Amino acid sequence: MIKFASLAATLLIGSISDANAVEIAIKTLNSGPGGMMVFDPAYVKIQPGDTIRFVPTDKGHNAELIKGMAPDGVAPFKTVVGKEETVTFDKPGLYGIKCAPHYIMGMVGLVQVGDKPDNLETAKAVQQNKLAAKRFEPLFEKVQ
Repeated sequence: MIKFASLAATLLIGSISDANAVEIAIKTLNSGPGGMMVFDPAYVKIQPGDTIRFVPTDKGHNAELIKGMAPDGVAPFKTVVGKEETVTFDKPGLYGIKCAPHYIMGMVGLVQVGDKPDNLETAKAVQQNKLAAKRFEPLFEKVQ
């Protein structure tokens, strides 16, 4: 009986923490609110444990982590071009995202996990191409 009660409590606690997790959809678009080749929304603020679903609304896009634009110790991720995939963000901080096929056209996004990310200055210092740098400017201004 004690084993059953312990198992039930463990499952309940897991269900409660999972119930608090949020899933946000980010669309990959050829044309959208920010111009040509964009993530929509381009900036999101989520909490640790939340998930982002990258939705290839227009085909030919992916989402991947930009080297140097994530908290220390985070493994890089890369979604398959044209495939809807989810990524769970467990560690607080800023995550720079790009569409590899359209990065040269400035297709970038910014994910803030938690409050007051400690890697803001590090993320800002990462060298970007001209269009990506221009698109990141207003995104960095949204960081709280």
